[in-house]
Amino acid sequence: MFATPIRLASRGMPGFWRRSMDEFKRQANIAVKMEGLHVPTKPRPLMQFEHPGDIERCKVMCDSKMGGFSKASFTFQEGREHQNSTREQGIIGDGNENEAGEEPSHVLFKGSISTELPPNQPDVQRSGYAAWRTRDRGWWMFGKLLWDIDPYTFLALRIKSDGRKYFVNIQTESIVPTDIHQHLLPCYTPGQWETVIIPFHAFVRTNYGMVVEPQREMLRQKVRSVGIGLTDRVPGPFELCIADVYATNAAPVKGVGREESGFDMEPERTGMMDEIEPRRKKGEPERILI
Repeated sequence: MFATPIRLASRGMPGFWRRSMDEFKRQANIAVKMEGLHVPTKPRPLMQFEHPGDIERCKVMCDSKMGGFSKASFTFQEGREHQNSTREQGIIGDGNENEAGEEPSHVLFKGSISTELPPNQPDVQRSGYAAWRTRDRGWWMFGKLLWDIDPYTFLALRIKSDGRKYFVNIQTESIVPTDIHQHLLPCYTPGQWETVIIPFHAFVRTNYGMVVEPQREMLRQKVRSVGIGLTDRVPGPFELCIADVYATNAAPVKGVGREESGFDMEPERTGMMDEIEPRRKKGEPERILI
């Protein structure tokens, strides 16, 4: 038996009524301004790391939970000077922000990758990954709270990268719950703050890191979580700063059509394919989605 939203509220679920009111206000604002009748011009924030408590809305994962030796931390870093231009006005930069040495509030995703396999655990045959993603947003009056980013064309991230091969992950409420849409995180200026933009149509449908055929369009009306993973299995330290993640219709100044998805795509195969997640065998360890 599944708990209904009203039953969850009656149990005192934290933030239920606040989330419901926030969503009511957001949708009412859209209706009053008739934003549904035209293409949105302002960005839709998905994750903004402006306060220490914002990191509680995210989950960190690495192979240490399965006996591996990789390490990952997720800590809030106070900005040296608040920047209003990008967050409030929705202006997308050209990848060369903070020339005056300003630093926005952000989170530091930091750690080290180890490909060493845990001893006495023959079931673990691969290690060397770390990732973070947003937690489920909970429930409101009309069901599960999801992001509807269908009116938007691009995903934008304000980052400072060390240049390693990170992937952006988007999970939706699709028929196959383990499907994740992924794209290589672009990086033009390692060690500097930049805004990178990825067209939603460029994301690749995967399942446990493997490309799935046939490719399907992302269900952007029901986005469950966004996150970033490091799966290059290159031993050593990593460090990635993230300030904002948002959907936008503002085309980037550079880079569109130039980024690679990060996957070697094969021609689409034909034939019937099973769209249901295979059942886990008895004794088989739970696999972590990245």
